[in-house]
Amino acid sequence: MGFTKNIVFVEGARIPFLRSGTAYDDLSTYELGHLAIKGILTRTGINPSDIDEVIMGNVVANVKTHNVARESALLAGIPESVPCYTVSQACISANRAIADAVGNILSGQAEVIIAGGVESASDAPIGYKKRMRKKLIKAQKIKSPLQGLKFLFSLRPTDFLPDPPSISEFFTKRSMGDDGEIIASKYGVTREETDAFAARSHQLAAKANKEGAFKDIVEVSLPPKFIPIKEDNGVRGDTTVEAIAKLKPVFDKKHGTFTAANSSFLTDGAAATLIMTEEKAIELQLQPKSRIVDFVFTGQSLDDELLLGPAYAIPKVLEKTGLTIDEIDFFELHEAFSGQVLAVLKALESEEFSKHKLGLKESIGSIPMEKINTEGGSLSIGHPFGATGARLLTMASNKLIKENGKYALIAACAAGAHGHAMIIEKYE
Repeated sequence: MGFTKNIVFVEGARIPFLRSGTAYDDLSTYELGHLAIKGILTRTGINPSDIDEVIMGNVVANVKTHNVARESALLAGIPESVPCYTVSQACISANRAIADAVGNILSGQAEVIIAGGVESASDAPIGYKKRMRKKLIKAQKIKSPLQGLKFLFSLRPTDFLPDPPSISEFFTKRSMGDDGEIIASKYGVTREETDAFAARSHQLAAKANKEGAFKDIVEVSLPPKFIPIKEDNGVRGDTTVEAIAKLKPVFDKKHGTFTAANSSFLTDGAAATLIMTEEKAIELQLQPKSRIVDFVFTGQSLDDELLLGPAYAIPKVLEKTGLTIDEIDFFELHEAFSGQVLAVLKALESEEFSKHKLGLKESIGSIPMEKINTEGGSLSIGHPFGATGARLLTMASNKLIKENGKYALIAACAAGAHGHAMIIEKYE
């Protein structure tokens, strides 16, 4: 079971995940990325010259640092001789970066790779609509005052209207929340269940943080005041079901169940992992935390299954590895929305879904809630689009060690109707 080589996760590091528009507001995406990479180097003590590649996930790209992996790596002290590239697959971009690392190692292209992701919702590029962009491109060829005047007189007030990036689905034009409402309604997720799951996420994250479980966080201090930032600032340990039950739906305002409290919020952050062969880890005298057993990526219907990816990916990776739900000790599931996670869990339990969508004779069974996101998730910790996958892998690996488990499974949904699931094993 697994790959031709033992691919191991050695360590993970992330900067505190912060709500957009807060302390990282003045930083560019590559500056956040470099802090996570630097955290890996510092935490493991690995020589930067031993790194063969750097791969980072990113969704909302800054046009000035379109290969943000390169700029982040160089700023962190990675040698210029080390190739770096950036990948994008919506909310599973870091998962894709890690998967690429595994593939590149298996193909013999590299032995030691830093893989992760970065996102700055605060640094989202806001441009102009196509008509204005065409005018500005032509304006670069202006060579005389007369041509300049002609350009100025061609401008209209509407040309200056901003064209911000959208988190809606390109083909359907629906927001992620709208699609979440569709699957939550389809699988009978109630408002009460949705709010309870959201409150649980915050309460568990606060408890875990108080107990020192978030050992993957590296402290950062930013100029000019250099006040240390040590914790995620989205966690609300005092959240109660009664309090969030009072909020109104924000997507389907009449019949919906998705509110600001049970939806993940825009987040700035970065996370990185150190992936290598077992042999290389032994050579470098590094202690691996987990072995990557296998993973899958899936694609589903954009019409009514956009965020249902884990319901497809989880059974597929279990079948691929020959494992069952009962053999998995911990599940780290990306929490895009409470209702989305609960819809996935209900789909996995459904005989009809299993037979007609997965081609199975019966459902794979239910995942016990006490095995899911026991230290909180994206709803409370935050969700920097390009970085969450690295957080999931690190948290799952640390939890296996802390709780003496054997297997953990991470899974996430993503725009474009994609899903991802990966199984890891505690390194012995």
